[in-house]
Amino acid sequence: MAINLKPVDVAVVGLGAAGGVAVLPLARAGLKVAGIEAGTWMDPAKDFKPDEIHNNVRGLVTTVPKAKKEIPTFRTSPDAQARQGATHPMMNAIGGTSIHYHAQSWRLKPWDFKSRSETIKRYGASLLPQGSTLEDWPVSYEELEPYYDTVEHEVGVSGKAGNIQGTLDPAGNVYEGPRQREYPMPPLRTCDFLDHMHKAAVSLGWKPFHAPSAINSQPYRGRAACAYHGYCDRGGCHVRAKNSTCFTTIPEAQKTKNLTVFDHAQVTRIVADGNGKVTGVLYIRDGKEYFQPAKVVLVSSYTYENTRLLLLSKSKAYPNGLSNNHGQVGKHYFGHWDAQAGVGVTALFPMDVNTWYGAMLSQGVVVDEWADDSFDHSGLGFIGGASLCSFMEKHPIAAASMSTFGRAPAWGSKWKQFVHENAGRWTTSYLQTNSFPYENTYLDLDPEVKDPLGDPVCRVTSGPKENETRAAVYAQNKMEEWFRAAGAIEVVKGQPFGPALSTHTYGGTRMGDNLETNVVDRWGFSHEAPNLGMLGGSVFGTSGARNPTLTMQALAWRTAEHLSKNWKAIAGS
Repeated sequence: MAINLKPVDVAVVGLGAAGGVAVLPLARAGLKVAGIEAGTWMDPAKDFKPDEIHNNVRGLVTTVPKAKKEIPTFRTSPDAQARQGATHPMMNAIGGTSIHYHAQSWRLKPWDFKSRSETIKRYGASLLPQGSTLEDWPVSYEELEPYYDTVEHEVGVSGKAGNIQGTLDPAGNVYEGPRQREYPMPPLRTCDFLDHMHKAAVSLGWKPFHAPSAINSQPYRGRAACAYHGYCDRGGCHVRAKNSTCFTTIPEAQKTKNLTVFDHAQVTRIVADGNGKVTGVLYIRDGKEYFQPAKVVLVSSYTYENTRLLLLSKSKAYPNGLSNNHGQVGKHYFGHWDAQAGVGVTALFPMDVNTWYGAMLSQGVVVDEWADDSFDHSGLGFIGGASLCSFMEKHPIAAASMSTFGRAPAWGSKWKQFVHENAGRWTTSYLQTNSFPYENTYLDLDPEVKDPLGDPVCRVTSGPKENETRAAVYAQNKMEEWFRAAGAIEVVKGQPFGPALSTHTYGGTRMGDNLETNVVDRWGFSHEAPNLGMLGGSVFGTSGARNPTLTMQALAWRTAEHLSKNWKAIAGS
């Protein structure tokens, strides 16, 4: 028998990048919020270490007990055997993966929100990816822009605007959508190698710029500036310069006295009554089961867990899973088939490029000419593209795992000598492709593999995508051109091998006006259970050629604000 807790206005499931933002406007509006998180607080002084083994090899294992035990299975077709991998791309903690993410903090472009209609308008319907379930988003860039602006200043983002109210500045990204004002902080510092790559891009006639990042380039709201000590790719920031929600919006929400955090609490089900209205959540903490009554539930776990939790939450009103009477939960799933799918490009230079320390992708130089619809796709056979990023930060183990570029064997004394001489002379790139949903790519529950509670884990079904593969190969060629212009003497391009588990996943509870093809409406609330909201990448309709975090956070703020302004209509009280 579950222990009944004191009712709250809103239960937020997961306090990561999205849920950790949503709690702030809710708490400021005076709503009583229960933030329920499977992980707990991390101590920057003890848990955040400049240690490659701790961060990159072990993956902060001591902080991810839940995620490690529910790794999704993956298969390339309905006829294939789904297999479980060794690692989960996410973690459990207050602040979630915003603790150890790369911190590039991008807005999507206007085209990303209307990819289908704009593709048809410019090229005709024949260029839409075959088998795709692509729809335009129900919200435009212009509608979301004020929320991008709010989050950039609340969380703290460093960067250089390229388009302020239609005025272009070549020091920033001239391909971005118009913004109200400049970033709250200038970009992170540059260095010799980044300046060299910037100059090479300019020599090609391209328009390079520094990546926007949720890392302080100067002291901001009582938090220190970046120390450029490295380990930003998989580690937390012990000087608190990386603006995770554990340092920013969650503490601000706690100051209102309207947010109560329940840590080490694993939500197992969302409960609905016979009329289909959500009444609260069940969770397990210290071996005991609790029921947290709530007038509204916002689900803000990672994409895999958002979908799994709805599918597990069956009831009389929802026999196939919560908000799934139209069979859309788990559909329209897709991932970022970028560096994790063999798309990276690696280069060897005749000199030491000195990329040992820095803020990794957040300190990168980016080229956006070949992303989204910034270039003419006529005759190319694909839509979208990829952003190209050259960046800082490399560690000894990763450096020793370098390609030998066909100049030495992969083991033995000659390999050791090659690594000794060249470990500081190579670098790689980060290419992020536009990705789209397909009929044959979806999430459901694995019929065989269970978590320690006996619940099925999420199963991913996804095969190779022709559109995304062509876009990736096209981007690889552009990246090679950039490296060659910078003086690279050898270039190796990865072989795209198709979808896999990703740190950037989308869909499964897609947002849209049509309840026959989407789970939530334009505000992020369920078409079937109107007091249930979904936050995070699971509501996305397209990926953009860039990291999703800032868009997740802007949408989360928008959903929370809509809830507070329409409380009686949504909560029923």
